[in-house]
Amino acid sequence: MDVLNQTRVTQFVFLGLTDNWVQEILFFMAFSAMYVLTLWGNILIMVTIVFTPCLSTPMYFFLSNLSFIDICHSSVTVPKMLEGLLFDRKTISCIAQLFFLHLFACAEILLLTIMAYDRYVAICAPLHYPNVNMRVCVQLVFVLWLVGTVHSLVQTFLTIRLPYCGPNVIDSYFCNVPPVIKLACTDTCLTGIPIVSNRGTISLSCFLALVASYTIILFSLRKQSAEGRRKALSTCLAHFMVVSLFFGPFSTDKLVSVFYTVVTPLLNPFIDTLRNEEIKSAMNMYSFMPDFFCSACCF
Repeated sequence: MDVLNQTRVTQFVFLGLTDNWVQEILFFMAFSAMYVLTLWGNILIMVTIVFTPCLSTPMYFFLSNLSFIDICHSSVTVPKMLEGLLFDRKTISCIAQLFFLHLFACAEILLLTIMAYDRYVAICAPLHYPNVNMRVCVQLVFVLWLVGTVHSLVQTFLTIRLPYCGPNVIDSYFCNVPPVIKLACTDTCLTGIPIVSNRGTISLSCFLALVASYTIILFSLRKQSAEGRRKALSTCLAHFMVVSLFFGPFSTDKLVSVFYTVVTPLLNPFIDTLRNEEIKSAMNMYSFMPDFFCSACCF
């Protein structure tokens, strides 16, 4: 990265969410509680699915993987943010965070697409669904991690190869490609094109696949009974809410970023899993579900 004999920047400084110490303490307490609940809720789901034989179906296999990704996605940014709020340590070497942030984000978007196809098969071809080979599900998950790794390597390599020799202050609380490349001391237009193309291709492809799946599902519901439509809509609504959170209007605003990195991983267990009667029954059977989650599932 050292060009024109200029000083190479290896550490970046975050501005964080606020410079008011009272707000920092309040944010620290709130986000710490949300992070602990995110870990607890998603681990609870994973343990329940793994140890409950009746939940050994593709849908629950993918839900357990979603919980794992949510834990990882949140853990990439939240601990560093909490450290900055409490100890005012807001410096970081961005390479690792950039890589894992894009890895887990890409893995989640691909998994949501696979889950939409899973719902399509379950609703539109119910007689074939019990015969779905779990080996195929494992292979799909392996592919999504492979694609996510390649995507993340591309994003990270194109970002870190730029020369950084001037300002090193990021107006955020974590490393992401757009605010980082703004600090490069060179024209980033040519680098920005493959970065945006790489991200856009994956996002657009997954979005179109999701729209196609749900369109076919909605048309197929016309041929089913009222009870069948109710069950199908109940299952799809939870997944659609999670998808809407992920594909909602994107902004580089820090408060919006907090929603995606802190709030969404916490909401996913409630929306997509803990409102599921089979999951709740399994948790109650093993005494896994604390009173807090029982109450939250009923809201």
